[in-house]
Amino acid sequence: MADPDTLPRLVRWNAERFPRKTAIREKDRGIWQSFTWPQYLDHVRDLALGLAALGFARGDTLSVIGDNRPRLYWAQLAAQALGGVAVPVYQDSIARELGYVLAHAEVSVVVAEDQEQVDKILSLRADLPALRHVIYDDPRGLSQYATDWLRPFGTVEQHGRDFGRAHPGYFEAQVEKGQPGDLAMISYTSGTTGSPKGAMLTHANVIQSARTFISAEEVRPDDECLAYLPMAWVGDALYSMVLSLVSGFTCNCPESPETVQRDLRELGPTILLAPPRIWENMLTSVQVRAADASLLKRRVFDAFRSVGERVETLVAEGKPVPAALRLARAAGEHLVYRPVRDQLGLRLARWAYTGGAPLGPDTFRFFRAFGVNLKQVYGSTEVSALVSIQPDAEANPVTVGRPCPGIEVKIADRGEVLVKSAGVFKGYFKAPDATREVIDGDGWFHTGDAGFFDPRGHLVIIDRAKDVGALADGTPLAPQFIENKLKYSPYIREAVAVGHERPFVSAMIAIDLSTVGNWAERHNVAYTSYMDLSQKPEVQALIRDEIGKCNATLPAATRVRRFLLLTKDLDADDAEMTRTRKLRRRYVAEKYAPFVAAFYAALDDVEVSTAVTYEDGRSATIQSRVRIHDVETGAPAHG
Repeated sequence: MADPDTLPRLVRWNAERFPRKTAIREKDRGIWQSFTWPQYLDHVRDLALGLAALGFARGDTLSVIGDNRPRLYWAQLAAQALGGVAVPVYQDSIARELGYVLAHAEVSVVVAEDQEQVDKILSLRADLPALRHVIYDDPRGLSQYATDWLRPFGTVEQHGRDFGRAHPGYFEAQVEKGQPGDLAMISYTSGTTGSPKGAMLTHANVIQSARTFISAEEVRPDDECLAYLPMAWVGDALYSMVLSLVSGFTCNCPESPETVQRDLRELGPTILLAPPRIWENMLTSVQVRAADASLLKRRVFDAFRSVGERVETLVAEGKPVPAALRLARAAGEHLVYRPVRDQLGLRLARWAYTGGAPLGPDTFRFFRAFGVNLKQVYGSTEVSALVSIQPDAEANPVTVGRPCPGIEVKIADRGEVLVKSAGVFKGYFKAPDATREVIDGDGWFHTGDAGFFDPRGHLVIIDRAKDVGALADGTPLAPQFIENKLKYSPYIREAVAVGHERPFVSAMIAIDLSTVGNWAERHNVAYTSYMDLSQKPEVQALIRDEIGKCNATLPAATRVRRFLLLTKDLDADDAEMTRTRKLRRRYVAEKYAPFVAAFYAALDDVEVSTAVTYEDGRSATIQSRVRIHDVETGAPAHG
């Protein structure tokens, strides 16, 4: 079969060309369970026929919810084999968010991982008139759920085998009916400015994007990847499922979100994609371990870290590396770099990517300095997750690389990045007006990102176009750039920089409870809660010093002059962040408007009521008084 043009045909093709090769693994109770490509196809076929027996037909929608599991990937492909559409949703969505997507997409079948996810669907059942069946993977806790529309995955597969015997050739005929232009999935956007929009992606969109990626990078059938990112994120759909189908490499599903780091180290994947938050968390763990080490080990670590960063800077600038520095780099490989990579599970990684949002330059340089071939990839849901990639020899923290072969990029008059490619989506589901706003008459997709091309032809993304502003004196202000600098500190989990049309920059900081908590224990600072810890004078002094370090790397006009510590972390459940940890800047600006006003008034502190949403959907309001500090003096700010 030459160049299969739908995802189910790719599954069949891989079963023919790789009859003994492992397609996917999952870790269950500490043991890796493997499935070959023929077994992969068998499961997709059995479930597809089971769905057909339940009445699932061409054009119907099927949603999956849960952690990364082979059966959830098979479910999406089974729906697509019948001409249906897959709608993955975020497993940590609260009921309100989940209900919106399932109702908007008119989902008729949900495949849920476990009891937790089934209970969410049960609570929404009355608001989902299109929903006919719920299928679950893990049966634990569900034996007493007596309802005719709730079924275990294995039972549906058995019904499928029975249906297949009664209807020979049905599955193959349905797969042959599929066309490249058919809708394969609806991937809901992050919703940074409102309700999520459903981006309609065809088989041709995602397959061509995967093939474009392979044309730009060396992807091998014997590669291994760890599929741990949210299945609802288009990055997981493309770089885990679709890329695996096109290239034949093996996907590995960790046992649980809590074991990802351990499973990553045990597996040692050859390729890895992670959003900035994962890289920042990895860096924080390394920094914490280094801080807890003996004095000698800390000095060795810091010395070779400096060596690695100097070498990386010279290489990035195209300058020769002196012999003495090369020798020191080689020594550091044995003493520091390789052990750190091994601890992080990156010992076998040929290349690693960061995408989904900008990664701070300091974090980027750290991993490059330690021998991780970390590069930036740029894309969005609407362009099937791919626009540009950095070549190995030209990776740097400033750009997102050159546009991939066959992908056109241009900069509009106001600096907005426009894209035209085979990966550009079909449009937003049930939102033709929104589609016309982002795809012009010539087929260019308007990304909403502000950027430019550097002299080497690399694309540079400044910030979201709507977020780029200016201080009162006209100095350009890119809040995200400052926030990424601040988050390089292991003690800062999130930061919100403000200052548009103001005289200076201020910042709201959410501390990292784990690292600050460890710091507090080492320094005998007692605390009872996140709120209590964040308002300790010792912690505020710690964060002031961290901001000072950040300011040293910023132009004088855009340095942070005032700050406060939030009494809670920014949370997706409170609509402050998206499920992919992107800041909902407009919402945060409105919610914390009293804080912003206090920065630029003659106030020492500010009282605020903060709404908090718990995991079960209940909400509460917390009253708190927050101190405002001047970065330079450390004293409460007096306007």
